[in-house]
Amino acid sequence: MPRFYARRRLSILTTLTGLIASAALFNSPNASAALPTPVSGATARSYLSQLTVATENRTGYSRDLFPLWITISGSCNTREWILKRDGSNVVTDSSCAATSGSWYSPYDGATWTAASDLDIDHLVPLAEAWDSGASKWTTAQRQAFANDITRPQLLAVTDNVNQAKGDQDPATWIPSRSAYVCTYVRAWVQVKYYYNLSVDSAEKTALTKDLASC
Repeated sequence: MPRFYARRRLSILTTLTGLIASAALFNSPNASAALPTPVSGATARSYLSQLTVATENRTGYSRDLFPLWITISGSCNTREWILKRDGSNVVTDSSCAATSGSWYSPYDGATWTAASDLDIDHLVPLAEAWDSGASKWTTAQRQAFANDITRPQLLAVTDNVNQAKGDQDPATWIPSRSAYVCTYVRAWVQVKYYYNLSVDSAEKTALTKDLASC
């Protein structure tokens, strides 16, 4: 059973308060990305040592099995909420759609002023989660994973960078911006550990290598 199942008792108010209070990890002159701070390198290495190593299986996967995007607050769904969290000077209309603002993509170091240039990346992709354990979850559990604003799992990034990443794990894809690699792999392991997801052997090798310098 995923570790998160017994931890879902937090109220949305508590979740929002905690996230708003967290400091941004990466700054540019125009904007910042406010991914919830991942666990330390030492903790991530400890978590990684506890993850089950298993062959992945994508049989039966469909993105539709992970319901997106749910209402988070007022008229804001998950995408709109993350865009507001990760942007600077974000202005929204009555439906919570971002009409202006500035967003810094920590994967590639690009800054954007149009929300249409950004995707909300699932740091651990939905297909990767399915491959490593989410195929056994209920729809409600997959929805919680796909819309998780509490763990370091969702982040506004350059759209074509996110599309190039696709459903790859750290064995075949890490951010091109080297300053972000440590944060990325710490977050990856934290999410996998929290949701009791397995890793494959190549993935664990890559994570072990990247975490060694964190």
